[in-house]
Amino acid sequence: MTGTEIVTLLPLIVLAAAPVVIMLVVAFYRDHRLTVALTLFGLVLAFAMLPVSSKTSSSEVTALLILDRYALFYMGLIFAAAFAVAGLAYRYLEGREGSADEFYILLLLATLGSAVLVASRHFASFFLGLEILSVSLYGLIGYPTRDHSIEAAIKYLILAAASAAFLLFGMALIYGEVGTMEFAGIASSLSGLSDVQKTVLMTGFGMVVVGVGFKLAVVPFHMWTPDVYEGAPAPVTAFVASVSKGAMFALVLRFYTQIDYRSYDSLFAAFYAIAVASMLVGNLLALLQSNVKRILAYSSIAHLGYLLVAFLASGSLVVTAVTFYLVAYFAATLGSFGIITVLSGRDREADSLDDYRGLFWRRPWLATAFTATLLSLAGIPLTAGFLGKIYLVTAAAGSALWALVIILAVSSVIGLFYYLRIIGAMFVHTPEEAGEAAVEPSLSLADNLVLAVVMSVVVWLGVYPAPLIHVIEAISR
Repeated sequence: MTGTEIVTLLPLIVLAAAPVVIMLVVAFYRDHRLTVALTLFGLVLAFAMLPVSSKTSSSEVTALLILDRYALFYMGLIFAAAFAVAGLAYRYLEGREGSADEFYILLLLATLGSAVLVASRHFASFFLGLEILSVSLYGLIGYPTRDHSIEAAIKYLILAAASAAFLLFGMALIYGEVGTMEFAGIASSLSGLSDVQKTVLMTGFGMVVVGVGFKLAVVPFHMWTPDVYEGAPAPVTAFVASVSKGAMFALVLRFYTQIDYRSYDSLFAAFYAIAVASMLVGNLLALLQSNVKRILAYSSIAHLGYLLVAFLASGSLVVTAVTFYLVAYFAATLGSFGIITVLSGRDREADSLDDYRGLFWRRPWLATAFTATLLSLAGIPLTAGFLGKIYLVTAAAGSALWALVIILAVSSVIGLFYYLRIIGAMFVHTPEEAGEAAVEPSLSLADNLVLAVVMSVVVWLGVYPAPLIHVIEAISR
């Protein structure tokens, strides 16, 4: 490997070194505050290496990775989200039974797996990044050990293993027909194939869809989502809902766009059906929930359906629409689960709707922040989510996908109802003794800073999105 390639890989090298350093420190001296400081420093240093990596003469590192502007942007988004999760996890884990140090090691490894995913241009790095992410999540979801968290971790483990089998078999079929596992090589080998070869190839692409569909939690691969979201610790749920899904969608956008999947009717129809089912099923099932985590779980299924609407479109606006919406979704999701995290006590999660009744009268700052993030998820004007949906609709309308546009609009109206249920509960004036299930510990400085930044991003992108749009347009060229 040349010196230029090493410089290009600096963000990944720093991120891989951080958990090793923490493991060595923890082996000799355990201190929660020191571990958090090292974790945050490692993420900041990895983020600082992104501009250095972007200035190298070549973005391609072997046949496995490409650290172009697209990958570096998503890596920056992932590092920032992981930083927020680590900051929120500090007070959440403080004082709980057991050691918290291993949590941050797993968090950094999961972040590394996500970063490898967005930089992948080969099936080998694709699978390597996915497994680093998945294996780390097995531990994070079951951390700390409670009945619900262990159950959630086992469910995720079994279903992730099954989806990985589909993914590997699909990769094998594709490799068997085209003789390469590089994304660019696969794209250039698709012409001139016989009907039998095309059938086998489409079967392989379909199995890859099953594998990535599980990680994205789109219908019909969504059954694990509400149980895992409810059982996992709140900071981990925030990571799964944002970083894990965002990294996979960034990879899907790179891979399937490169092979021009729109020219294959069967693949297009599969994504079309998944998008429609995810939007409708996600929103309709969310209406039936009273657990806030489960509401947000089904909501996330619907949001991935919204993203697939733009993904199905064609033209230069696709990458811009998907990327802007993902940024808005990251901010709103981290904020929503951040509120759940800071309100959760040592014995239980603050995930019941009753925990939020009258919250505005007890904690006006938290209620205001939660309201802003929920309104963004609902797509209300003056929030990032509203402009994100405008971009999705514009991209779909430009490709005459009118049925998807209508379904997106109708399902968004359905989704507004359950977001307003949570908001309404927070602003109900209840007696002081009401809401006894709510656990309301004091907020740390890290909690306040993370929530303030997230809420500012949600509002700022809804009012003045131009700087971010210019950056996204630059990476999509």
